[in-house]
Amino acid sequence: MLIRAGRPLELERHLERLRASAAALYPEAGIEHLETLAAEGARGVACGRLRLTVAPNGSGRLRTDVLAAAVDPAAVLPGWDRAVRLAGLVVEGGLGAHKWADRRLLAGAEAAGGGAVPLVVDVDDCVLEASRANLFVVEDGTIVTPPADGRILPGVTRRRVLEIAAVREEPVSLARLLAADEAFLTGSVRGVEPVYAYEHVRAWRRGEITAGVADALRSRWELDP
Repeated sequence: MLIRAGRPLELERHLERLRASAAALYPEAGIEHLETLAAEGARGVACGRLRLTVAPNGSGRLRTDVLAAAVDPAAVLPGWDRAVRLAGLVVEGGLGAHKWADRRLLAGAEAAGGGAVPLVVDVDDCVLEASRANLFVVEDGTIVTPPADGRILPGVTRRRVLEIAAVREEPVSLARLLAADEAFLTGSVRGVEPVYAYEHVRAWRRGEITAGVADALRSRWELDP
């Protein structure tokens, strides 16, 4: 999650999702003191990222590790000069609804992508999510995002965008993505990231709707322009 001025943003929602995943995956175990650990990890960090990792400790409980790192403020709600290129990564069934600590598949795709952000595509040709964010497309002024159908992580920032903008949740095929007027990503650290290309087969120009969603999120997060 994003840290600004020593405060983790959207902390309650991140912990809600983390607790739900832990309860589903390790129903006999329990986790405690997450709010305190998050606050301690974020203390003194002007702009950064905080990661809480939960794993079995071998004695029937869950261990929580906390990692905080600095983030370039320019990477938060970036402008068009930091727009990203996507590259397809076929994963049957997607990555699922939990945020796994083991990210070797995605890290390998990122390393091999020449700077492109991997975009997970199912075998049915539905685009699902990027390696670090959820995907949105704009069609004739309407914002559309793939549904949280168990194949994608229900991102905290995705949820926030669903509240601050009119969005339809519908399956998005690769052909539909390529035909869209705009595309953008949403993630917990970068916020809204504009997309300028998919591989080398589709390019987009700066979109006003993407910029408007970014401005609305900036206001909700109470960040300086």
